[in-house]
Amino acid sequence: MLTYKYTARDTATGQKIKAELQAESEQSAAKLLHEQNLIPISLSLKDANGGFGKFGKRVKAKDKILFSRQLSTLINAGLPLLQSLRTVANQTKSKQLGIVINEVMSSIEGGSALSSALAKHPQVFNRVYISLIEAGEASGTLDKALERIATQQEKDAEILSKVRGAMVYPAIVLLVMGGVVGFMLVKVLPQVEVLYEGFGNAQLPLVTRILLAASKFVRTQWYIVLVIFIVLGFLSGRWIRTLGGRRIFDKLKMKMPPFGPLFMKVYMARFSRTATTLVASGVPLIQVLEITAGSINNVHIEASIRTAIEKVKGGRALSESIRGDSNFLDLVPDMLSIGEQSGAIEQMMDKTASYYEKEVDDQIKTVSTIIEPVLMVVLGVMAFIMVAAVLLPVYGLAGQGAIK
Repeated sequence: MLTYKYTARDTATGQKIKAELQAESEQSAAKLLHEQNLIPISLSLKDANGGFGKFGKRVKAKDKILFSRQLSTLINAGLPLLQSLRTVANQTKSKQLGIVINEVMSSIEGGSALSSALAKHPQVFNRVYISLIEAGEASGTLDKALERIATQQEKDAEILSKVRGAMVYPAIVLLVMGGVVGFMLVKVLPQVEVLYEGFGNAQLPLVTRILLAASKFVRTQWYIVLVIFIVLGFLSGRWIRTLGGRRIFDKLKMKMPPFGPLFMKVYMARFSRTATTLVASGVPLIQVLEITAGSINNVHIEASIRTAIEKVKGGRALSESIRGDSNFLDLVPDMLSIGEQSGAIEQMMDKTASYYEKEVDDQIKTVSTIIEPVLMVVLGVMAFIMVAAVLLPVYGLAGQGAIK
């Protein structure tokens, strides 16, 4: 049962009423209101997440994968679509996905196709998902389309998990480094400052004076530091969402060592795997490229794909349309060319996707091997600066006879 918020007018008294009710669908909720002699003015689904905003409304990838696989199995077993959806809705552990499935069922009961009903929830089901469902409905192979979707989602989630895993170690090290520096500035250096004040006008080394000034600023103006970090974080997030910001950020991801080669292989794997899944479902090539361009998550590669679309429309082969483009690694057009000549594009793209998925694994190991000693050097330099700031004045004062 879903909870709906409504505003209605009582036909007997003419009063406006705001309240909530539970029903299986929006149509059922409206029917219940009419039975109570209420004329609905507005009717909307209540947020089941307690108002946590868009983050609380997200559906996890594993829940969508499970939804696709369960629905595929039930349809393949011969169950009607609505009964299959109702069964999956009762089994899912995700409240938000359960709400979405119930709304999808309401749309289907109202005469919509499954693809159209899913398309009303773009925050959960992306364009690749909808296109594969449309192709499955058109060919009568909805169960196979759902199975391909689940496989595609698993591959995407696996790659994303590996990339995030590669970022965890440096993130933790940098976090610890920041914590140590903060502790030194707030707790250790103030005590050292008191010690140095007892030596009169003795000149302290530059590094010590800089860190003491930073320590005093952080301790006395901590709220300014906090505001600066919040503002910088907010502005950075807004900037990255602009077209100019995305262009710079996406270019950095493609070129910045040691992560550039890793992200390029991730993009090639994503392009190849998405194209393979769409081609296998019978989606036309132009539509395959348009959908893939929107799902690649990199503005430069997206622009290259859209340029390739125009070339393909003009009669050129896809392999020739992307050959020589710096946003594509050379193996992709080479494998595409073989597939075009042999009539086995799907198989060649599948092999390309598998190759780059394995290359992502190898590249992550390479990145880890490179980044560990780099981080150790950075940690060593930070430790040296801190120790030097504390000990150099002591040795200097001892040499001047200030300490006996």
